[in-house]
Amino acid sequence: MSNIKVLEVIEGLGWCGTKEQTYLITKHLSKYFNVEIALAFNHKEMINRLKDKVPLKFYEEDNGNSKRRFKVKNYKRLYYILKNGNYDVVVANSSWSLNYILAVYPFLRKKPKLIAMRRSGFTPSFFSKNFKYRFADKIVVVSKQVAQELKEKNFFPEKLVTIESGIDLSRFKPSSEFREKIRKELGIKNNEFLFINVANFQPWRKGQDILLKAFKELSCEKCKLVLVGIDTDSLEARKLIKNLGLEKKVIALGFRNDVEKLLQGADFFVLSSNSEGIAGALLQAMATGKIVLSTLVGGIGEYLKDGINGFSAPVGDYKRLAEKMKLLTMLTEEEKEKLRKNAIKTTENYSITITSEKWKYLIESVIKGNS
Repeated sequence: MSNIKVLEVIEGLGWCGTKEQTYLITKHLSKYFNVEIALAFNHKEMINRLKDKVPLKFYEEDNGNSKRRFKVKNYKRLYYILKNGNYDVVVANSSWSLNYILAVYPFLRKKPKLIAMRRSGFTPSFFSKNFKYRFADKIVVVSKQVAQELKEKNFFPEKLVTIESGIDLSRFKPSSEFREKIRKELGIKNNEFLFINVANFQPWRKGQDILLKAFKELSCEKCKLVLVGIDTDSLEARKLIKNLGLEKKVIALGFRNDVEKLLQGADFFVLSSNSEGIAGALLQAMATGKIVLSTLVGGIGEYLKDGINGFSAPVGDYKRLAEKMKLLTMLTEEEKEKLRKNAIKTTENYSITITSEKWKYLIESVIKGNS
């Protein structure tokens, strides 16, 4: 193991693609470097996953709202972690993680190399660009498409490094071990088709409103839809489902930590996002051999090929999405098998092992000053 010391920084609670990647990268980089992670005191999901794998450093008191970002003690704790840790590299895994770091950075005698993450191609504000990201030694983006979008906006092209998000192929793989159990839990009959969407409930970004309109338009008696993710069982989500008259057709599960098992119970995976980095949930579904359908946002078009390893639909077009969902239900077993094989093969290029090796190279290069 190298003597290079790395601090991963993440803020907030809950679970999402950012948290998933932070966990996986932290875990796998610990094979190469002395890695620690700074996080919120009560981030149970991250703590449970990493407590016996890397040292945990707690700096943030999170009460569930943005007020935590105005607590001086959060910044002071992070300052002392950085001051006493003697780190060579610090990684800001989210925009607000970067805010925390930069607030204390000027007071550090030894300033570690700083790597920041950008997971979408949205144009950062003038303030964000010039008073945040310009201090980063490197800015990691999760897809070539996001990199291209940022380069076109002249967003520090010389600092951008593309490292695609990785998935845990030991967890997400083809299996039917839990299919019957999951379908029984959800009340799905053998002759019914089950669509699954895995995304936190954020209609403005994840497009669940479009998905539900498409599912209503599909008007399939033998079809059910399950929503998985934080707040998919919220009052807002249930109201949307009720207003569309889909209470008996849509199952809202909320957050689950057994997504790999839930995927086994489903027949099709559908993603209706308006914005993505690379869509780890979609890659996870493909790795398990699901027939997938998604909008081509962010870096999705780099690996999802319509009719080859899945299907795509235009962003925001619920009628076209419904047409593609109907197409899925009409596929022959031979067509499904071909799609499954191609999907599984595609995800071999997105293994977390490959991702962590790219991170290893980047960190070593940043330390040497030749990246």
